[in-house]
Amino acid sequence: MKIRTLEQLSDKLAEELAWRKIELSALKALIDKSFSSGKQKALLRSGITMLYAHWEGFIKVAANSYLEFVAMQSLPYNKLSKNFIALAMKDKLDQASETNKATIYSEIADFFMTRLSERSLIKYENRIATSNLSSSVFKEIICILGLDYSFYESKEVLIDEKLLKKRNMIAHGNYLDIDEQQYDELHTQVVGIMDNFRNQIDNCASTKQYCC
Repeated sequence: MKIRTLEQLSDKLAEELAWRKIELSALKALIDKSFSSGKQKALLRSGITMLYAHWEGFIKVAANSYLEFVAMQSLPYNKLSKNFIALAMKDKLDQASETNKATIYSEIADFFMTRLSERSLIKYENRIATSNLSSSVFKEIICILGLDYSFYESKEVLIDEKLLKKRNMIAHGNYLDIDEQQYDELHTQVVGIMDNFRNQIDNCASTKQYCC
């Protein structure tokens, strides 16, 4: 089912976040109850990889869901906020950059001059990629969606050093010693970031910030 309404978008985000929180909470409970040092260390390393997986997975699904919602509004280009106009134009500009044909450039010029009142066509299916989701990649996603990045500025070290870097070390088979307190803090922070991202999208959709 296409995401066309605020209710559908809100339900999608809520469901997507809920199952991830349940799984992460279940893993955290196992870590908290583990009295074996070796078992706990293994669970802690597993916990880091799962935290990252849910961080990347939720951002990808939520961002693409919001993009789908905006695309389904079928607004004219000149009624979209500038970030969505830029995204809609990207395919045309990419096509122009790959050729020296004057006809392509002429078509783009004509579009900007005479066709901005046409119904927008935004490619949205899996448009936003999140592989190796660093703070810099996340910042670009925030820009694409027209959201406010200020909340995340203080989270950049956490995202890059405490989450992504450690996840990559573990994924590549390197030993990493993590204590329970560090993991608990990371768990709380990552869930908080996902909560905030979900709330931002909900708020932007309900207040129609995707419009100019």
